[in-house]
Amino acid sequence: MTPEVTPLAELTFGEALGELEGIVRALESGELELEESLERYERGVALLRACRERLAGAEQRVTMLIGEIESDEDGPAAQAGTGGTGDE
Repeated sequence: MTPEVTPLAELTFGEALGELEGIVRALESGELELEESLERYERGVALLRACRERLAGAEQRVTMLIGEIESDEDGPAAQAGTGGTGDE
């Protein structure tokens, strides 16, 4: 009997990655039956896809935040602070 699996949306990134690593170890061991190997491989593909999507989302957020920081630095308040007071 196959153990119950947690839906991907309920897993944290770390949990998904840990489960994926476990699947890779199990597949590499060569001790699984064909059917079990296929089930685990399918779950691994789904986990990999979910991890990649989360990483892409995180990358977009970081890029957006960097853009906000850069625009704040280039904005009027930052330019007003360059009046040559020597405090910089």
